Amino acid sequence: MNAPVNADKLLPELDYGHLDALEEEAIFILREVAAAFERPALLFSSGKDSCVVLHLAEKAFKMKLADGEGSDNGGKPRFGGRLPFPLLHVDTGHNFPEVIAFREQRVAELGERLIVAHMDESIKRGTVRLAHPLESRNGHQTVTLLEAIEEHRFDVLIGGARRDEEKARAKERIFSHRDSFGQWQPKEQRPELWNLFNTRIKPGEHFRAFPISNWTELDVWLYIAREKIPLPSLYYAHDRQVIPRKGLLVPVTEVTPPAAGEQTETVQVRFRTVGDMTCTCPVESDAASPADIVAETLQVTVSERGATRMDDRTSDASMERRKKEGYF
Repeated sequence: MNAPVNADKLLPELDYGHLDALEEEAIFILREVAAAFERPALLFSSGKDSCVVLHLAEKAFKMKLADGEGSDNGGKPRFGGRLPFPLLHVDTGHNFPEVIAFREQRVAELGERLIVAHMDESIKRGTVRLAHPLESRNGHQTVTLLEAIEEHRFDVLIGGARRDEEKARAKERIFSHRDSFGQWQPKEQRPELWNLFNTRIKPGEHFRAFPISNWTELDVWLYIAREKIPLPSLYYAHDRQVIPRKGLLVPVTEVTPPAAGEQTETVQVRFRTVGDMTCTCPVESDAASPADIVAETLQVTVSERGATRMDDRTSDASMERRKKEGYF
């Protein structure tokens, strides 16, 4: 087992200069989206990556308020005005309560427009059919997402996917073209030489844009620490009842109860990624701050999806298959 790393001693030795370059690139991409498309939306799940993208969007489009202007914000930068696009969340109905509470609080603080696409509505319409009530709804998000795109006529969705998360996402372009069925064809993606983006689309088609595609998990946490970006509490160490199952710690929830013969344990954990309760697992950790998580991330050898997502363990091609169907 690796010796623990002292976060306070380590962080001052890290070079944060590359974050400025990543931030500049992301803001450039966000402004390209606003200039090239008529009906964009920003995918906001309240996960760490979408919180970073939302913060970058504020920097890209809002006016920074002077020190002391507005209410006290704990040292975090404050911005005035509104974004030139709404926020969109696909709510499976099986989200962690902490995530939904954070979403409502954050949107209220920012005064932004939030569109929630509910999977329960897709189930009522019959466009999503579950094999059983406790089936994972994560893979079915595609249907609800595509219905929201059609209803609101979005021509581009801004997301927080990163290439280091998973091998299928490593194939993704920054501007990812989707056909009239909402599907992704990896062999038909357009070249992006010298940061020149071909954003032309035919009626019915759309794009997904990923401003932090070139970031790593470590970059994200360094940026969260530097910018003091708020996150849901479950990203930090807390005690939680879990079920050890196939090398993962499955959280005990109403949709993931213990099976017959399984024993629950109370473990200090944190979540590296946030998704549907039926497929997202925490990891053991005592990291209580972004600085602690940076130190912890420097030692990991498995991406956050590989370490915590049950749905990505079904096969090596599970993510690519879902993306071809229109997934995030």
